Amino acid sequence: MPERILIVEDERSVADAVAYTLRQEGFETQTAADGRSALDQFESFAPSLVILDLMLPGLSGWQLLNAFRRRRDVPVIMLTARAAEADRVAGIEMGADDYIVKPFSMRELVARVRMVLRRAGGDRGEDAGGLLVAGEIRMDLAGHELRVRGEPVNLSPKEFDLLAYLMMHAGRVRSREQIIAAVWGDEDFLDQRTVDVHVRWLRQKVEEDPADPAHILTVRGTGYKFAG
Repeated sequence: MPERILIVEDERSVADAVAYTLRQEGFETQTAADGRSALDQFESFAPSLVILDLMLPGLSGWQLLNAFRRRRDVPVIMLTARAAEADRVAGIEMGADDYIVKPFSMRELVARVRMVLRRAGGDRGEDAGGLLVAGEIRMDLAGHELRVRGEPVNLSPKEFDLLAYLMMHAGRVRSREQIIAAVWGDEDFLDQRTVDVHVRWLRQKVEEDPADPAHILTVRGTGYKFAG
């Protein structure tokens, strides 16, 4: 079942663009243009994550964040034109899980949505126990632990995030650009060869034969995919 994302944004063009992009990534979306409809949809739609504008007619984003928190503990990403450091700090201190300033990159938004969902234990491909399992590979996302063929394996934080991302999209090809956006946060200065290097390191740690991998496969000219 796809993750549900509620987009609370009164600028229709922005709301529609965000909703379209997230649907293309496999999420289910609904939009709300004001505080009252946002509260109604929060109850009826039961989102896994909320993308919340600060400047709204009626109830403000701050008021909605408090209202959401009183109802259910759902991750919230603030989306706003208010770029002042004081606003960002206030948003985080009031319980927002992330804070994105307009104008923004859609790739960055998608990457942050995935990262926030993963931190909350609700990204796609993850079961109720926060585990990713494929053959002899077993990842405990909540405990940040990996076991391969029953033995614990130490990964760097980026190696762990990369393996989790590939496993969450098992069977689907992920381009180097998509991997960078999801794992490194859309860092434009990052050389795509960094992905290749991390994949090589991962294979050495999780594959029985790194030279002939069974799980982390190269799709020539495109990127990588995980085979269960």
